[in-house]
Amino acid sequence: MNIEIIAFGIAKDIIQGKSVAMNLALGATVSDVKKDLIRDYPDFQSLASLKLAVNAEYVSDDYILNENDEVVLIPPVSGG
Repeated sequence: MNIEIIAFGIAKDIIQGKSVAMNLALGATVSDVKKDLIRDYPDFQSLASLKLAVNAEYVSDDYILNENDEVVLIPPVSGG
């Protein structure tokens, strides 16, 4: 199944663009997306926390994705 990954902040720098398409097996979870991202873009491993939202809703790692879902990478935020 195909999903679109939208990136912000440092995540956008890591994937070198605003978005990337991923092709995943049926029944793939958010955890699978994280594993694939780390495999394809090892710099993700150095992020202390990375939240993902699916179709504008925060979800847990065990959330099962559906065809054409939009997954947003929300990197840690710092500042004062």
